This record gives sequence, structure tokens and C-alpha cells, in this order.
Amino acid sequence: MTTALATGAVAGLGIAMQVGAVAVYLLMLSSMAPMRVGAAAALGVATVDGFYSALAVAVGGMASRVVEPVVGPLRWAAAAVLLWIAVRVVIDAVREDGDPADSLGDTSGAPSPGRAYLRLIGITVMNPGTVLYFTAIVIGGHVEAFGAVDRSAFAVAAFTASAIWQMALVLAGAALGRLLTGDRGRLVTGLAAGTLIAALAVRTFVQ
Repeated sequence: MTTALATGAVAGLGIAMQVGAVAVYLLMLSSMAPMRVGAAAALGVATVDGFYSALAVAVGGMASRVVEPVVGPLRWAAAAVLLWIAVRVVIDAVREDGDPADSLGDTSGAPSPGRAYLRLIGITVMNPGTVLYFTAIVIGGHVEAFGAVDRSAFAVAAFTASAIWQMALVLAGAALGRLLTGDRGRLVTGLAAGTLIAALAVRTFVQ
């Protein structure tokens, strides 16, 4: 079981530590929303990582064969969703900058923890590269030879490692939020985040 736990933890960190649109959005959300919202969003990302790792150890190479034919459409859909998020981020940042009633402590526009959890699940689950990544780990690391207990340990470790990293991003985002001293800082952060997410969406589309 120790080997399964270690392999799962390394795999979970490996996929979680990749800087992408989800990480950027999580940082931005955590800088402007209460900690509980950021934590729920982080768990949404980790839930998908844990699910995909469990799927990979359960069906092995079959997961890759099922996902590969729809990688293209999924990637286009993911790019479209990311572009929509980028536009919303920029619009919200500009709208808040133009409303003098808004302040750094005003979180009335933030999503609820439940909505943040579901939103990040929806964003993350559309990344076909995640399941292909875990499938490669399973095949390359001979995880397919693990017993049922070890496979479960692998998936739990992958989820836990991902959750820890996502929570680190939430803490970093919260620290960033404390550095923002007014609407101007939030505007700059929103514009930067929206631009970066849009760029990552375009990269997703052309890959």
C-alpha cells in the first residue's frame, strides 16, 4: 500500500501543479471571495482529479481508448468555456471598478461554496488530458497490477495531493486579496487574469 500511496501522491501533485487556466481562475476567485468559497472550488478541482485517477486504475488502458476519439471536441468545448470565463472575469472587473459602492470587502457577488464547487468541477472535468495523464501513469507505473486496496489507495492519495496543492493556491489567492488596496487593484487583477485565461483558452484550442 505504501507504494500505491506514494505513486498516487506523486501523480496527483504532477497534474495539480501544472499552471493552467483553472489555477489562474482559482487564484483570482480566492483573492476576491471568502476563504470558504475558494476552499470549495479547490475541492471541486481535486474531486475531478480523484475521479479520473480512480477511473484510470479501474479500467486502465480502456480509459485512454474511450477518451482519445473525443479529445478534439472536448478540447474545443473547454476552450469555449474558458473564453466565456475570461470575458466574464474582465466584465466583472470593469463593472466593479465603475461602481463606487464596491469595495474589497464586498463579497455579495461571489458565488456560494456549492456553486464554486460545481463550477470548478465543470471546468476541470472538460480537460481530457487529465484522464490520459492518469492512464499513462497507471500503465507506465504498472499500477494495473495493484490489488483492489492498492488501487483505492492510489486514487485517495491522488485526490489528497491535488487537494493540498489547490488549497495552497487558495491561500496564495487570499494573500493576494489582502494586498489589493482598492478597486484599481481589483481591476488590474481581473484584467490580467482574464487576459491570461483567454490566452490559455486559445492555446487549448490550437493544441
